[in-house]
Amino acid sequence: MDGVTGATILHSLNGSAILHYMSESAISLREAKKAQTLRRIRQQALELTRDRGLEGWTMDDLAELVEVSRRTLFNYVPGKIDAILGEPPAFPDDALAVFRAGGPTGRLVDDMTVLAVAMFERDDFGADLLPLAKQVFAATPRLILIAHERFEVVAAEMVGHILEREGESYGSDRALLAVRVLAALFDVATYALAADPDGPPLAERFEEAVDQARALLT
Repeated sequence: MDGVTGATILHSLNGSAILHYMSESAISLREAKKAQTLRRIRQQALELTRDRGLEGWTMDDLAELVEVSRRTLFNYVPGKIDAILGEPPAFPDDALAVFRAGGPTGRLVDDMTVLAVAMFERDDFGADLLPLAKQVFAATPRLILIAHERFEVVAAEMVGHILEREGESYGSDRALLAVRVLAALFDVATYALAADPDGPPLAERFEEAVDQARALLT
């Protein structure tokens, strides 16, 4: 340790902190770039579907509009459906672990709301794309069916998580009812966002809808 002073150690720690910050910054920039590219992909996919129908365009057409190679495009999305809808919804692992353990508040509906918000925040659709998405869904019933199938998968998973947390005696029918009530409130929040894109984000509107429903039912 001869020759190693406090100043040397401090300089080393500062250097490590700077490298860590630079690494974190690089990751943040990559994530931001990825999110921007995914959003461009979704917008162009929606516009292509609106203008040509679901079968009227190819992934090559989409790659050209997004200005990426076909190979790069497939690194982002595996096909048309995911380009339009995004990845299937999924609960973040950390938030799900807290929920299954009985948290974060110990009140089931509140904790379901927190978990749902965490899932929504993983995929920021973009309020300005909602009117376009509504046009596409209205003209493409197949997309509505696929979105519904995705929801059913998430709903079934959520029922399982509730029973794991509350115990089998809670009842699967009761758990499913709770899931479907929150799903209906999510629809309310989505319509509110479409009507007022410049207002609060979707997650905040969803929490507000839950609070309004609670007040109404009590």
